[in-house]
Amino acid sequence: MEGDIIMLTKVCISVVISLCYCYWIGRLFSAGKTRLIFLAPIICFFLFIPFNFSSVHLRGGTGFFFGWLGTFKLVLFAFNKGPLSSDPSISLGRFVAAASLPIKIQQNEPHIRSKTSHIKQIFNPSNPNQLHQNGNTPPPPDPSNRSKSSDFGTNPFSETPKANGQSKEQTSSTNPSKGYTPLLLHAIKAILFASQLKLYYYSDQIHPKVILVMYCFHIYLLLDMVLATSAALANTLLGMELEPQFNKPLLSTSLQDFWGRRWNLMVTSILRPAVYQPSVKAAMILVGPKWALLPAVFATFVVSGLMHELILYYVGGMPPTLRMMGFFVLHGFCLTVEIVLKKTIASTWRLPRLLSGLLTIGFVAATICWLFLPEFIRCRLDVMASEEYVALGAFVKNLSAAF
Repeated sequence: MEGDIIMLTKVCISVVISLCYCYWIGRLFSAGKTRLIFLAPIICFFLFIPFNFSSVHLRGGTGFFFGWLGTFKLVLFAFNKGPLSSDPSISLGRFVAAASLPIKIQQNEPHIRSKTSHIKQIFNPSNPNQLHQNGNTPPPPDPSNRSKSSDFGTNPFSETPKANGQSKEQTSSTNPSKGYTPLLLHAIKAILFASQLKLYYYSDQIHPKVILVMYCFHIYLLLDMVLATSAALANTLLGMELEPQFNKPLLSTSLQDFWGRRWNLMVTSILRPAVYQPSVKAAMILVGPKWALLPAVFATFVVSGLMHELILYYVGGMPPTLRMMGFFVLHGFCLTVEIVLKKTIASTWRLPRLLSGLLTIGFVAATICWLFLPEFIRCRLDVMASEEYVALGAFVKNLSAAF
């Protein structure tokens, strides 16, 4: 434990120095292959950071922060895309925070709002034919075929996601001004997480399928607390206005709603410019603008599956079975089918919102227990994580006793 803490300090210092270098490379070289060449050593460094730790949580956390998000952000930055390029006048401190933490800065400055408005016009034009004309994404469906509460035919990785039929601006008015949920809600989640850890001591008396369901909530609560802590840290130190990482995923009414608008929005915002948008442009040449989003959506899930396999290798150190990859391939296929069905029959028939919500969450939970969680159990991550919680408690107890 002490060795990992010392190593974490060294890694944090190295990451800050590396990102300062990346910041100045961005100032010295224009976007393109030259900038990518100079950023390549840092990208490789980020990929190997998780191997410096013995802790499952630190390997998984640094793998997610740097091995996945950090490398994608730097590759996008090399071509002047992604969150690190959204504000040309970004300060060094904000650049380092945005590159190293799983956060997304709210674009509140006037010139960025103007740029965002232009993007909204491109992705959501009032003229249905405009998308076809600008050649960026496939055109939306006929508005007359869209129900008021429907996400029919929309881009599942849209720039301005909607929740419960509200626009982003409407949603933000109901959320805290800091961009993340209130402290009380996070305290409740922390209590639930600690209570769940206690229940693991009685796992031999609990049905195995119930344990799998507990693991589902374990992953959600842990990920939510990690992302919330990162957001709170960036907000406290730099006063950054941040966008929320989750948007009530249990209220999802479709796979499109779950993956595109509610679950781990940081990953969605990275996969959109890195995979989805380039795939749309390529697919338009092959299948035309009407159906270009379908192969693009599937390609996005394939890349997400590959990156989850990488994270699993970081934390488990075992050869991949591609079972977790299968989880994302299945969801990518089902989401493309869902989009096709919405385009063809949603105008005449639609499931009640409550039923579609139950089916969505049930399908996600069932496939997680079938394909996703067994990989964690195969690598004994549940056992190693429990041992680390015990070791951490003993370390904190000894540390408090020393003072």
